Order: sequence, then C-alpha cells, then structure tokens
Amino acid sequence: MAQVTKQTLIGEVLDLDMGTAEFFVSMGMHCLGCPASRGESIEEACMVHGTDSEELVGKINEYLATSAAN
Repeated sequence: MAQVTKQTLIGEVLDLDMGTAEFFVSMGMHCLGCPASRGESIEEACMVHGTDSEELVGKINEYLATSAAN
C-alpha cells in the first residue's frame, strides 16, 4: 500500500479507502462531497481548516496499514 503524503489529493485518499472520510470529517472537513475538495491536497485542506496536516497524514497512514492487514 502506498503511503499518503501531505501532497496526496483528498480524492486519491478517498479512492484508496472510503473509510478515511472519518478522519477528514473529524477534523472539520465536512465538504468531502464538494467536487473541488477532491482536487485539494491534504496540506491545502488542512491549511484552510486550520488543522495539522502531519497529524492527519499519520492517522490516515496508520488506518490504511491496519485495514490492509485485515
């Protein structure tokens, strides 16, 4: 499984595993259905929402590693 980075697009993350949506929503990113959000990088979205992109990337990568193991 590829690692997600701050430059990874939100749409790419959601395409990997829709279960990652919970991490975006929990950090206040409720606009996942908006077509523009799919083209934003994690870093760009975190900047707009005032959240830590490194923390979000870490949580997503941990989730993806765990879900891939199951």
